[in-house]
Amino acid sequence: MIKQLSRIPLLVCALALGLASLPGSQALAQDAKRTIEKVTGDVYRFQNNFHYAMFVVTDEGIVVTDPINADAVNWLKAELASRFDKPVTHMLLSHFHADHASGGQAWGNIEVIAHERTKAHVEAGRVDTAMPTETFADRHSFSFGGKDFELVHLGVGHSDDLIAMVVLPEKVAFVVDAVSPQRLPWRDFPNTDINGLIDQIKVIESLDFEILVPGHSVIGSKKDATDIRVYIEKPRDSVKAALDEGRSEDEIFASDIVSEYQHWGAYDQWRELNIRGMIRWLRETGQAG
Repeated sequence: MIKQLSRIPLLVCALALGLASLPGSQALAQDAKRTIEKVTGDVYRFQNNFHYAMFVVTDEGIVVTDPINADAVNWLKAELASRFDKPVTHMLLSHFHADHASGGQAWGNIEVIAHERTKAHVEAGRVDTAMPTETFADRHSFSFGGKDFELVHLGVGHSDDLIAMVVLPEKVAFVVDAVSPQRLPWRDFPNTDINGLIDQIKVIESLDFEILVPGHSVIGSKKDATDIRVYIEKPRDSVKAALDEGRSEDEIFASDIVSEYQHWGAYDQWRELNIRGMIRWLRETGQAG
């Protein structure tokens, strides 16, 4: 199961590494779009092209989340040094997928907290990042520099080690991949247990937060998590009903399933892919013919 979950993220990583070896790749790295924006209080969001991470400035040091890659870490390290007179002390890993977790070693000797399965993935060489120094199974909370951090394992859906992080008192949640506000889910749900993904989002909805900082897309709220869950549930149920009625894939693609979401990001690119992924998953799991 773990091997299957990791296959496509590792392929993406391999392609990225291959591009990095090409002439001019250094210039491409230097041209990456990188920004820092304040979310609220002492919580900030860091952008690296189409990926986002979060960091929290506390009285005792800075807590960062996903490294994304070594170049991103080195850029952020320099920015933090120039903006804040505080060391980076902790890194919290959302999950093992290479497009979020790579390059953590660039932070140097800091505490790395992650789910226990994330550590197993790192030990197995599925991602090149810093080895977690502290792990947990279900939930983990700690206080540092006047802030409280609550980490919660979301179960198996999008990966088997994905966690959500809530920072208090700001009530900000950092959640990667399971929810991307106002954007369709990634392509055809590759290597995803769709019912498990829905259950992961339900866990997110149960957490005590107000602002949602995603790994992709715009900053949102808890309502965005609910909206995405409803979006996933609708085509799942509609596609299943259509398959049970004997409708062809072409007929399903041509229908108006999820048409009310055409104002969301990636609708034109991923609508059919989302439906295709639903069809594949329903058939592979024996829930539709």
